Amino acid sequence: MPTLGTMKTLDRASPRRSDAEFVAAALRTPQARFLILVDLKPAIRQGEGTTALRWFTAAEITALGLADHPALLLGLDPAGAAHFSLTLTEHRARTVPGGPFCLRPYVELRSLAVEGAITPDELAIAGQARAVAEWHGNHRCCGHCGSTTDIKDAGWRRKCWSCGREHFPRTDPVVIMLVTHGDKCLLGHEARFQGKMYSALAGFLEPGEDIEHAVRREVKEEVGLEVGAVRYQESQPWPFPHSLMIGCQAEAIGTELQLDPNEISDARWFTRDDLRAMLAGRHEEGLIVPGLHAIANKLVRAFLGAT
Repeated sequence: MPTLGTMKTLDRASPRRSDAEFVAAALRTPQARFLILVDLKPAIRQGEGTTALRWFTAAEITALGLADHPALLLGLDPAGAAHFSLTLTEHRARTVPGGPFCLRPYVELRSLAVEGAITPDELAIAGQARAVAEWHGNHRCCGHCGSTTDIKDAGWRRKCWSCGREHFPRTDPVVIMLVTHGDKCLLGHEARFQGKMYSALAGFLEPGEDIEHAVRREVKEEVGLEVGAVRYQESQPWPFPHSLMIGCQAEAIGTELQLDPNEISDARWFTRDDLRAMLAGRHEEGLIVPGLHAIANKLVRAFLGAT
């Protein structure tokens, strides 16, 4: 089951986004490919036991009446073909020839990630498209003067027509940390979690914070623990809507918990044997950890490997 990882199949071509002639020419080439999102859900194609993103040709986009629809430049494949995404509402999809039926199936990206249905490369591309599409939907007006903004740089910038302010896609950094103490680690359960899943603690970085301070603050706020050493492990983009998960291992100074019920409904210390049982789906209480799509799973596995 893949994680949302570094994009490998497309060169994002960021220096060329502001080249209007290049973008216009790339849109017209027969080699151009288009990913359609309907209410932020990517269109997919399914075969015998396989699922993949559905890429439309320029001719198909024209036949659907979408040739003039704003397109986001995702990047160039190794052969130099430009790949774009188009975002439609369900209402707009009903107006294309054949209605939304010709675009279906389109599926929630989170479901594709959880199920490991598409490759890590395609998951990263779809995540890129979804995150920027949602940003566009929330930034049609200027946060400074309230006037409308126009799309620039093939979808990677918006500019206010009135005051001239420029706006760019946002990424919200989130620390996610596996708190450890000796041979045990701490996992929490939030009310929003399905079933009996326990996961690493997490929280947004605040302005002026570094990663280490955010880890210590969040752990203190959520479970009342003081944290000593903090070690960065790895990161993961999480486009729901536009987060970057910064995975860390954090060493607790003590073990006594004081839970914030507004944040955590339960938290427990788990042994390595507990974790192995949870990963295998055979914990005596039916407890589980997030699947391979989530960075929390990799934090747990890293702890298990640090024997």
